[in-house]
Amino acid sequence: MQNTKKAHLQKQLRIEKIGFSVLTILSIATVLPIIAVVIYIIYLGSPAISWEFLIAMPNDGMRAGGILPAIIGTFYLTIGTAIFSVPLGIAAAIYLSEYAPVNRVTQTIRLAIINLAGIPSVVYGLFGLGLFVIFLNFGTSILAASLTLSIMTLPVIISTTEEALRAVPQSFRVVSVSLGATKWQTIWRLVLPEAIPGILTGVVLGLERAAGETAPILFTGAAFFLPRLPNSPFDATMALPYHLFVISTQVPGMPVQIQYGTVMVLLAFVLIMNIIVTVIRSRARAKRQW
Repeated sequence: MQNTKKAHLQKQLRIEKIGFSVLTILSIATVLPIIAVVIYIIYLGSPAISWEFLIAMPNDGMRAGGILPAIIGTFYLTIGTAIFSVPLGIAAAIYLSEYAPVNRVTQTIRLAIINLAGIPSVVYGLFGLGLFVIFLNFGTSILAASLTLSIMTLPVIISTTEEALRAVPQSFRVVSVSLGATKWQTIWRLVLPEAIPGILTGVVLGLERAAGETAPILFTGAAFFLPRLPNSPFDATMALPYHLFVISTQVPGMPVQIQYGTVMVLLAFVLIMNIIVTVIRSRARAKRQW
């Protein structure tokens, strides 16, 4: 009997070791190509990185000078997307998680949100062109592009925020209400602070996608060549992803260093966003009570 148990235990250990080995191999196979791509980008793009490249205006048909308008434009579009999508997305998630009854209507809404997250970005671009650029007469502008990107990022923010709110233990709500707090006071002072790490994850995922998209801004707000900074939300702007598309496909004789240097700047932009959110999220997790 003991020999049988021992053999069974050894078999389980062997299976466990095989499983860990397979997971390790798959992890390495996933990470190595990413590292190789980043190293390749740095190798080709680092010669182009300089202060002039970062703070100067483009010239000579974008073959020389810098990419400052594209950097500033990407920053404006990201901030505009956050202004419109983050409050609305969090508010919708609070309603679905804390107030909405469980019925076919709410189930349909959640299904629609999931489906919207999978729609190609070019469809959002065409929608933004028809609604914001033509119908509302915003023209090709930062405002139209930000609103289009906001609609595109809303499903991600709503879904992740709702999951973060649902992850907060129900006992927290029960105790808070039993002590005399209203439902909104419980949500605002207890549930939301405890769900901040998960909410930030959804926000940064949505904004990173917005910062790297080309198709939506192609129709709504991006300019091919604009050697000046925008003066208002109703101005068109250059943006890093569209600028990269243009210099890679539409400008003959473009030095490869400038192309990959632009990629490096876009990666650095996204990395800085990740670092800021990671620091805030880590501090919020350290204050959790569960």
